[in-house]
Amino acid sequence: MELKLYDSELKVMKALWQNGELRASRLTKLLTEQTGWNRNTTCTVIKKLIEKGVIERVEPGFLCRATISQEHVRRNEAVELVDKLFVPRCS
Repeated sequence: MELKLYDSELKVMKALWQNGELRASRLTKLLTEQTGWNRNTTCTVIKKLIEKGVIERVEPGFLCRATISQEHVRRNEAVELVDKLFVPRCS
């Protein structure tokens, strides 16, 4: 699974990995405290992560749950970095 998470998305994922599943309201409050984001910014990032399939929305109460592990993302990022640095050159 090729996956690209941006810095803002990683902040949301790290909060979930550290705290387990959280209600969107709690996640929003936590990220406001940690990053200074407003509620709309956090909700937009959560929505993008749900669309990517890396956060699952569970009802009732809009519970957010990570569907991928931090280790999976780390491996993916490492592979991407190696590919970027060591791409064969065409002559």
